[in-house]
Amino acid sequence: MDDRHTIRLHVNGVDHEVTVPPRKLLSDTLREDCRLTGTHVGCEHGVCGACTVLVDGRPTRSCLSFAVQMPGHEIRTVEAVAEGGRLSPLQQALHEEHGLQCGFCTPGIVMTFEAFLRDHPDPSDEQIRDALSGNLCRCTGYHNIVAAIRKAARRLRDGAGG
Repeated sequence: MDDRHTIRLHVNGVDHEVTVPPRKLLSDTLREDCRLTGTHVGCEHGVCGACTVLVDGRPTRSCLSFAVQMPGHEIRTVEAVAEGGRLSPLQQALHEEHGLQCGFCTPGIVMTFEAFLRDHPDPSDEQIRDALSGNLCRCTGYHNIVAAIRKAARRLRDGAGG
């Protein structure tokens, strides 16, 4: 008996028809079936934040979600953030402020703060640090990440983009 399900996922504006077992994680489906490897898998327990994607505009741990739960939802991964080969204001600020080193945590941070900055256009450092607490980074010490998010927020408010 084959208990696999054929589903349609809408990811980054593109429909992907995939056949998956009911317990296949969204993170694995994005990476293996949709070939979108920007979503990283770290702890596989929802703690590190590396697998964060946006589902209907909200940050979601893709390692805690099953792919079969996602038809009818809009999924956005880090691959959709840079438009026309140009870094988003957040990505540009992370680059300029040296807010990344090995880059493993970066996709999850980018997706978390794409939503955060939309909802909090003028965040305090305390708000930034609170939102960042769900994304673990072993390289940077967070200071430069906070500075980058602050810079991106300012640029977005001022309409300066990247």
